[in-house]
Amino acid sequence: MSRALIGMSLLALLSGWAHADVYKYTDEKGHIQYTDKPQTLPAERLNVQSRRTDTVEVAKREDDDKKRQDAQNKARQQPQSQSQNQSDQPSHLSGADQADQCAKARERFDKYTVSRRLYEQGDNGERRYLTAEEIDAARASAKAAMDELCK
Repeated sequence: MSRALIGMSLLALLSGWAHADVYKYTDEKGHIQYTDKPQTLPAERLNVQSRRTDTVEVAKREDDDKKRQDAQNKARQQPQSQSQNQSDQPSHLSGADQADQCAKARERFDKYTVSRRLYEQGDNGERRYLTAEEIDAARASAKAAMDELCK
């Protein structure tokens, strides 16, 4: 029976360590502070509930976020490739579409001209910054596309 009492006492002590009190107080400069050990009293004791982090749930959420970002990147890349294909044949576009494509090409060229650093978005979402030669090639390509679409 004494072992049960000791075990329950240990359990009570350990549970007290896991559940720490959180206090809110105003310091001498008038800033609100939150702590488990207030420097000044009176301090308002807050009822804060905490749980252990479910690592499996976090990994699942991160995986879902990555899949969603990949789908968004793929959706963004499709219109870009379609606009590049359309820029190859500008004569098939109506007047309003051609004017719209011209404005977009001019905007892209202007953006490439004033930007000091250009980058490509990788499949994993990371940026790869272009070298000086790649930037020059991208600017030349944007100028050629603008010249072709804005005839």
